[in-house]
Amino acid sequence: MDTATLAPFARQVLEDATLPELPNHYRGKVRDNYDLPDGRRILITSDRISAFDRALAAIPFKGQVLTQTARFWFERTADICPNHVIAYPDPNVVVGRRLAILPVEIVVRGYLAGTTSTSVLTRYKAGEREMYGHRLPEGLRPHQVLDRPIITPTTKADHGGHDEPLTEAEILERGLLSPEQWRTVSEAALALFARGQDVAAERGLILADTKYEFGLDGDGRVVLADEIHTPDSSRYWFAQSYGARFEAGQSPESFDKDFVRNWVVARCDPYRDAIPEIPAEVVLETAAVYIRAFETITGLSFTLPDPQEAPLERIRRNIAAYLTDTAPARA
Repeated sequence: MDTATLAPFARQVLEDATLPELPNHYRGKVRDNYDLPDGRRILITSDRISAFDRALAAIPFKGQVLTQTARFWFERTADICPNHVIAYPDPNVVVGRRLAILPVEIVVRGYLAGTTSTSVLTRYKAGEREMYGHRLPEGLRPHQVLDRPIITPTTKADHGGHDEPLTEAEILERGLLSPEQWRTVSEAALALFARGQDVAAERGLILADTKYEFGLDGDGRVVLADEIHTPDSSRYWFAQSYGARFEAGQSPESFDKDFVRNWVVARCDPYRDAIPEIPAEVVLETAAVYIRAFETITGLSFTLPDPQEAPLERIRRNIAAYLTDTAPARA
């Protein structure tokens, strides 16, 4: 979908999903969450894009892409692990079971990749070979496939904080998870990743790494939460060009969603300076990439909403049943 098609939607963004009608509002970096008295949680994925520990802009359809991509994967992995989903009353909204989120983020990596301080490539380049309880061999090259996928767990940092690497031994010694919980989430994560790689391969993609979030329901059962295999939580590469680019020492071809980030970095120090106003063409280019990612990953066509209806008003209309005390327990 080109930027000309998206131009009428340039201002149809969901930057703030505050709904005073709903109780117990918690605003995250991307999602606005509401906890209902009966144990359900309404998660509204906004169009906010965050980087450098701050919100940079709102990208049309970003929230819809993330919600609908996660829906695609939740529906195709429900046989592997139960998930929190109850209903999808709106393209940006999921109604789920409220969970006690486990304090460990599970990252599965199939390749030596990444740019952050916790990535295996960054640490490998720094000379580390023992990391996350795994020993990596000498002689690996950037973006090389690992002998087998590995789990590289981290702590879950608060807003503005940084995730810290963990090993299985540290998780158990610190009591972050019980041995049974660790076994359950690690087995589920590897199985989910294997399913993700298989489906991605059918779409001409390589699922290089991803992160999962798990929680406990009221019965103590481990449940998959948040999102799964979205463009924001996963690293996808194009399989057709991977081999040649790897041999040439080039980075794999991927969905380049960093138009906004790169534009900001070229113009200021985003950790210190005020963020300049981001041009509409940069925002629309980013929106087009997100939509392309959705269509490539899922094989589905992206559905544009009515440009005459503001996203928040559409959401309010679609979740009207949840704005009353008589909303059904299951939608």
